[in-house]
Amino acid sequence: MLAVLASAVLPLSRVTMQRQREATLRRGLRDLRIAIDQYKDAVTLQQIGGNNVRAGSEGYPPDLDTLVEGVERMNDASGTKLKFLRRIPYDPMTRSDEWGLRSYQDEPDSTSWGGDNVYDVYSRSDATALDGTSYNEW
Repeated sequence: MLAVLASAVLPLSRVTMQRQREATLRRGLRDLRIAIDQYKDAVTLQQIGGNNVRAGSEGYPPDLDTLVEGVERMNDASGTKLKFLRRIPYDPMTRSDEWGLRSYQDEPDSTSWGGDNVYDVYSRSDATALDGTSYNEW
């Protein structure tokens, strides 16, 4: 009887753990995309600019580390930095903080980063989610 109960609980616990990892992935992707949008908004509102924004970047950050390290505010002699993330989120599917990146100039379905800026992020995992989609399409 105990073996029957254990065989029913094991698959359920695997699905529960998978759901938790998927929720963490969604949260990480959302946090990164919000930070990228906030950086773009700060450039548009001229809160940052000058040496902090490269020509041809379309106002997007050059890399994810810039969102953590921050950039100097324009017309601010105090040297305070505008930061967008405390840390780069962890991708629970790849067990790393390395994300797939797309620049504004890349094709929408590109799997190689052009390196000009960071327009979007995605998981590098090729695994399939519970809903049947691939994590790298989220």
